Amino acid sequence: MKSRILGLFSILLLVSCKVKDNAGQNDLNYMQNIEQVAIESSAKNSGNTIQTGDQLVILITAKDMDVVKPFNQSYSSAEMIQTNNTYAGGNMPNQGMSTLSGPTYIVDNNGNIDFPVIGKVNTTGKTLIDVKDELREKVSQYVINPTVSVRIANFKITILGEVNRQGDYTVTNGHATILNALGLAGDLTGYGKRTDVLVIRTENGTVTHGKINLQDANLINSPFYNLKQGDAIIVQSTKAKEIASRQNPNTGLYLTAISIGVTAIAVVIGLFKK
Repeated sequence: MKSRILGLFSILLLVSCKVKDNAGQNDLNYMQNIEQVAIESSAKNSGNTIQTGDQLVILITAKDMDVVKPFNQSYSSAEMIQTNNTYAGGNMPNQGMSTLSGPTYIVDNNGNIDFPVIGKVNTTGKTLIDVKDELREKVSQYVINPTVSVRIANFKITILGEVNRQGDYTVTNGHATILNALGLAGDLTGYGKRTDVLVIRTENGTVTHGKINLQDANLINSPFYNLKQGDAIIVQSTKAKEIASRQNPNTGLYLTAISIGVTAIAVVIGLFKK
């Protein structure tokens, strides 16, 4: 009798561990079919265009900084725009905190910025690289070998749901993928639904949305793989989270007590047999 009880208990433990192992293998691994997926040059989606309301930090430099002063408004090197990633519920800066330096230009409703000396520069349908190249070409008419830096000061994304750190995050280089964003948020929790990550996008007044399956490497070819300014990422919870929330918080203690009881009974039976 004792051996039967202990054998049954051992089988239950093995089955439980096997289920957990399979669940971890199937549900927690990202991009499981990466070897079979052909990457369709996701660069075609990576060139985020500048939108109205974007705050562009543009700095013109050259060997002789006095020559480029007219192109930098009244900016001085002491002026800096400090941006940092903050966690929900507090102002704890991320280790990746960085500083943007340079004059700031806000893109108006017509897609224009008013640049010193040059005048109006239209950014409609252009990427940061496009604007950078255009400004370099125009400034080169006045300055030999100028260096142009263009960055977005207000490129923010929002990450909510089953992640370890919800909140708003600033991306100082103006480019982030869905994987970068989840990395900033400390990855999904154990209850995060990796097959159903929602991305909500507002672009030029139009709201669109898409779903991302983190287990499928085809996410690299999704138009929502490369994020845009203002994107919101929402990670759904699994059914396990719902079941766990309904369970009695003492369930674990009950199961432990039962296992101890089964062992005790087995020991007592063994003593009587002796």
